[in-house]
Amino acid sequence: MSQLAFDLPFRTALGRGDFFVSTPNAAALATLDGWHDWPGGKMVLVGPPGSGKTHLAHVWAEGARATLHPAATLESADLPRLASAPAVVIEDCDGLTPGGQTALFHLHNMLAASATPLLMTAATLPRDWGLTLPDLASRVQSAPLTRLEAPDDALLAAVLVKLFADRQITVPPALIAYLIPRMERSFDAARAMVAELDAAALARGSPVTRSLAATLLDNS
Repeated sequence: MSQLAFDLPFRTALGRGDFFVSTPNAAALATLDGWHDWPGGKMVLVGPPGSGKTHLAHVWAEGARATLHPAATLESADLPRLASAPAVVIEDCDGLTPGGQTALFHLHNMLAASATPLLMTAATLPRDWGLTLPDLASRVQSAPLTRLEAPDDALLAAVLVKLFADRQITVPPALIAYLIPRMERSFDAARAMVAELDAAALARGSPVTRSLAATLLDNS
């Protein structure tokens, strides 16, 4: 009989020391490290879901003493207070509401007036954000852009190890090597795989093993 499995919270490590640098993300990291030289004091960071945008945004925010705010709730934000921060990150800008677009327009102008750095993150290019305010669209599309690319083997392996570690699970290197050529090559797939293995191991009362991974992969 399967054991009861409890969905316990796990710690997501978002510090710079937890950010694994590899070819797909090295250029974006270097661009954010050079934030003092951003044209216009702004930057757009683009990458697919789960590619490390949130992690990299937190790394940058720590160094720039930035305040992070989700685009989805920007409409109700206290804009003067947000604009008073040393730097600002607006996350997931492809999820802006119509009211959020207006808020981002005003925030952009406030930050530009005080030369406060602005980082905007999204899974898609600004042209695909559905911006309906021409003045906002022109400001955002004039911002420089840096990308997080699809993971190579080294980065995908590091992400898997980190995702397991976030759940306080230590796995042998052989398991990571087994998973990489057999799973979909995306960060979302890595996150789903780790969650499924964790849940299955909890239900069985057993550790995460290659045998368990093989069972899940065969049934997927």
